[in-house]
Amino acid sequence: MSKRNFHSDVASIRKQARQHIESGAVTEGYKADRETVLTMLNGALATEIVCMLRYRRHHFTAKGINSQSIANEFLAHSNDEQAHADRIAERIVQLGGNPDFSPNKLTSRSHAEYAEGTSLNEMIKENLVAERIAIDTYREMGRYFGDKDPTSRRLIEEILAIEEQHAEDMSDLLVDMPIDGVQH
Repeated sequence: MSKRNFHSDVASIRKQARQHIESGAVTEGYKADRETVLTMLNGALATEIVCMLRYRRHHFTAKGINSQSIANEFLAHSNDEQAHADRIAERIVQLGGNPDFSPNKLTSRSHAEYAEGTSLNEMIKENLVAERIAIDTYREMGRYFGDKDPTSRRLIEEILAIEEQHAEDMSDLLVDMPIDGVQH
């Protein structure tokens, strides 16, 4: 395997860095369609906020013999989703956009639904469904970002890994969950 020499035209990079400085982190080398990326990230932001709210509600309304440990799991996931939302909002600002926190439009932009659930079993299932939706949409987003926006890709991939763990956690909770009073 031959070694390839890395060569960068530092003089050109320095010159370009001085142009359009109001664009902050978005340099001439940014290859993605910024408006599309911002729309996608605002959709992910809405998804994370809706998931945070759903998990938080489930934390407070969980009832039953297994409820305390499951409620604690819901709270931990809610906190993770809030952290994801914060990271996504930071990236939107970094790209020169505005994070859309408008409560009037959250559910219409969110990939996941806000399903309340009335039993622990329903709550776990709704959270698992939402995690599976996030997994597939974030996987698609990562492919779209590719090499055109590696920072957004890495951010979404990092969040995706945690969403996969959340889905596994919810799936594990379902294993020993009684369904209609019958233990499985």
